[in-house]
This record gives sequence, structure tokens and C-alpha cells, in this order.
Amino acid sequence: MIRVLVVDDDYHVARAHALSVARVPGFSVVGEAHTGAEARELVAATEPDLLLLDMYLPDFSGLDLVRQVAASGAQVPDFLLVTAARDIDSVRTAMQLGAFYYLVKPFSFAALREQLEGYRAWAERIDRAPEADQHVVDVLYGLRGAPPRRATATHALQPTMARVLEIVTAAQAPVGAAEVAELLGASRPTAQRYLAGLVKKQLLDLDLAYGSTGRPEHRYVPRRG
Repeated sequence: MIRVLVVDDDYHVARAHALSVARVPGFSVVGEAHTGAEARELVAATEPDLLLLDMYLPDFSGLDLVRQVAASGAQVPDFLLVTAARDIDSVRTAMQLGAFYYLVKPFSFAALREQLEGYRAWAERIDRAPEADQHVVDVLYGLRGAPPRRATATHALQPTMARVLEIVTAAQAPVGAAEVAELLGASRPTAQRYLAGLVKKQLLDLDLAYGSTGRPEHRYVPRRG
């Protein structure tokens, strides 16, 4: 279970975010904080895995909270920024400090769920990886939403579809929907839907592999040429 601390200066927004997090399988909310100081105390007391972190707090910013926790020598939780801040400097600073993602308010439950599921897949992959060879690193960066090294059109893709493309691009052999679903932290039909969309966009190629049953198995590879 991934333990989440929700940090937002608005009590109603914090409650709504906490209820949304609790709806996503594999996540539990360990607390809600409404100021930076309260959040700092709860980080120490509850040791969350992930902060759902607002940028604007009444005493100091969410990013200052991350800096303060790091300066104290304590383990810094992973954090997902949820904020109305749209200036590019805020985005750049968040990336530099290690934000898993940056959701601009207002956003839908589906958008939040998508990023939480992406974080869960990333965290599970880290826990299972025996060492960080290049393939593992490529997949982990892909799950964090980094653009695939061999794809040029991911900036136009929906985030989950971009992650699916990165998973296939980083693989050392053709992969099927079940393998992609495991890395994505989603169902096989969901992975299949995104894979089919990437084939339609001509970003992936479909290979048909025939097994002992004689029925073709769909396998996917990066677009040739």
C-alpha cells in the first residue's frame, strides 16, 4: 500500500483530494496538512511514500517544504505537485527537485488517477529491479513521463499513451499487452487499447507471433524506419 500525505491550504480541496486518492486501488491517505509547518511535522510523524503537494501554502511554498525536509537529513518522500502555478520557472524548479509529475489545477479525477497509477507502476518497478542496467533506467524514466529516446511525436500524446510508447521503445524484444499492462500498472484491455492507438498513429508496428496453438499473438515493436 502506498501511503500518501495530502498537502493543500484549502481544507475543502484537501478533503476532496484525499477522497480521490482513497478511491485508487493500492493507495491510502495517512493525513492532510494545510500549512507548510503542519506538513513538515506530518512528514516526520507518518513517513509517507508520496506527497500530493500544493505549491501555494500560507507560510512557505510546497517546494520549500521539499527543500526543508531534505536539509533536515530526513528521507524526502516522492511528491506529485497539484497546483494552480503555471509559470515555467515553477515547473522547471519542480523538475529539478524531483517531482514525479506536475498537475495544473483544475484537473479531473481521471487525470489524478492516471498519475497515481503511473507512480505505482514506477515504484513497483524500482522495488523489483535487482540493479539499474540501461534497460531498467529507460523503463523507469519512461514511467515518469520522460520522452522516449527514439520517438519524436510524444509531446502530442496523452501521458499514458506516451508511457506505453516508452515501455515498448525501451524493451529489448517485442512485447505483448500483458507485459505492458504489468509495467503500466493497468489492466490488459487498457494496455491493448493504447497499443492499438499507437499502431494507428504509426508509432508502433504489430508483429504476429504464432504459438503452439496456432493462434497469433500480438506483439509490439517500435516503428521500423
